[in-house]
Amino acid sequence: MTILIALVPLLPLLGFIILGLGYRGIPKRVAAILGPGTILISFILSLIVLFNFRLSPFAFRFFDWISLGPVSIPFEFLIDSLSILMMLIITGVGFVIHVYSIGYMSHDKGFNRFFAYMNLFIFFMLILVMSANYAVMFIGWEGVGLCSYLLIGFWFKNQQFNNAAKKAFIMNRIGDLGFLLGMFLIFTTFKSFGYQVVFEQAKTMSAGSGTMVAITMLLFIGAVGKSAQIPLYTWLPDAMAGPTPVSALIHAATMVTAGVYMVARSGVLYVLAPVTMEVMGITALATMLMTAAIAIFQNDIKKVLAYSTISQLGYMFLALSVGAFTGAMFHLMTHAFFKALLFLGAGSVIHALEGEQDIRKMGGLKNALPKTYWTFLVGTLAIAGLPPLSGFFSKDEILGNVFGSSLPLWVVAVGVSMMTAFYMFRLLFLTFAGKNRGSDPQSLKIHESPSVMTIPLIILAVLAFFGGFLNIPEIMGGSGMLKEFLAPVFADAVRLNQLQPHHVAARLEWSNMVVVLLLVLLMAYVAYRKTVNRDPGTASRNVLIRLIENKFYVDEVYDYLFVRPALRISDALQKFIEERFIDRIVNGTGTLVVRFSNGIRYLQSGHVGMYLFFMIIGILLILFINIFL
Repeated sequence: MTILIALVPLLPLLGFIILGLGYRGIPKRVAAILGPGTILISFILSLIVLFNFRLSPFAFRFFDWISLGPVSIPFEFLIDSLSILMMLIITGVGFVIHVYSIGYMSHDKGFNRFFAYMNLFIFFMLILVMSANYAVMFIGWEGVGLCSYLLIGFWFKNQQFNNAAKKAFIMNRIGDLGFLLGMFLIFTTFKSFGYQVVFEQAKTMSAGSGTMVAITMLLFIGAVGKSAQIPLYTWLPDAMAGPTPVSALIHAATMVTAGVYMVARSGVLYVLAPVTMEVMGITALATMLMTAAIAIFQNDIKKVLAYSTISQLGYMFLALSVGAFTGAMFHLMTHAFFKALLFLGAGSVIHALEGEQDIRKMGGLKNALPKTYWTFLVGTLAIAGLPPLSGFFSKDEILGNVFGSSLPLWVVAVGVSMMTAFYMFRLLFLTFAGKNRGSDPQSLKIHESPSVMTIPLIILAVLAFFGGFLNIPEIMGGSGMLKEFLAPVFADAVRLNQLQPHHVAARLEWSNMVVVLLLVLLMAYVAYRKTVNRDPGTASRNVLIRLIENKFYVDEVYDYLFVRPALRISDALQKFIEERFIDRIVNGTGTLVVRFSNGIRYLQSGHVGMYLFFMIIGILLILFINIFL
């Protein structure tokens, strides 16, 4: 079993090494088999681990990574129900995205390099979720940040794409600093990075202690950066600069879910820090509302989905803030299905329209792209939360827990659900319904994507449709399989949680479910009336709408407050420190060496008599020193 578990992350790494070293010489056909093939085998191995799992966590210690005095950090994996769930999501959805990429990237010159980066991305994400301590987690944490930079800036000849990659890298480094400081404080407090040691000791501490609040707050800063929450969320919409499969991988199964996973894994620490839980809830609400509002007025098909991702991540953090750890992970899973489907569906539309991403120039694509339309419809219904699709069950679980914790929070969460339904049906109708608003030459070239792209869409559509059946609520006669599967991981956190939501009566839960469903259907109808056979229009003169259309000018504010001052300071340091001091010292040293060399080179005259003269002088000096000194 140890070898099988080790092979799960090592196979994607092997694919990266082979494709990375030989990307210029390996044929595309080989890369198209090797890249997805290693992920498929990892997925099969993850299934084998699942079938042999008996709900008792076990750790695999491979070697001592760091051993220095009292510091001993092993490189080990922890296999429990939470890590297995993440392994299956990462390798399963990752494989489907890899297969889709064969068709999407078929004409790209960097085909082999692309799959090398994608395999490396999967490797680091697996390291992150399989780790048994925070130090090993940090390897994967930083690794996915590196891979996001490589993939977002994949088309590096475009400077705008390079800027987006640098923005993602820098903003993640801000969050990572918080994560790193949190790790240092964990080791200072518990003398270990291991989850089991840290959590066992943490359970003996009093709730609300300053140390626990500091640790969880620092870790949450890391989660804010990686999972794109306010104020470190602006990198994620710009990440659309990468190829569409990259967007699907980052937004669905890997990087942005890392923060949610880390907080869920550290649930014991967070329930002992109610202040941090409250801050998390406020941050989640603000993120959900703000990005959902922005998504309503976006016209780039991928940007709508990008802001939707940030909003859905806010849903997950809201669930975590009330102690609904299973609900957060359930929505993480269903979100991986329907958001990967939506991004790949968007990629199919962009592929059919030869690069067009403005939904105002689309329309009427339902008949021309039937497979893309029907699968995209499934994704839209799922994210909107309509039964019996997966998003209905995962959102209902979150809303039920939030209702049991705070009525105002529930009202805001329902409002965000309504906004989600509106902007997703707006996107669906503007893209596929009505008449084509593009140019006639464009309309003549519209074509369905090849099977290598549509089959992954169908697979994800099936998962998005039936994935929610893994955790059907009790009031519907369900057994809650996922809840039972994850229960051992979250047992201590649930027991220690002082903010545990109170039980909601079945009748009230049914009424809440019906109210939310009716509101979502109402928003779908409003979106239909606002979009079908109507001109999408141009920018509004309404001040509030213009504010939202311009994304609340957050990027401009950041540019004014941070980017420009940093550039000014950099320019000043370059002119007054770099050029006047450092450059002069370096150049002066070189000039001094040249002049000195020019002076002493005359000693190398080539005359034997001169060399004999210097040798005699040297001998006389040695004799003089030995005799008189």
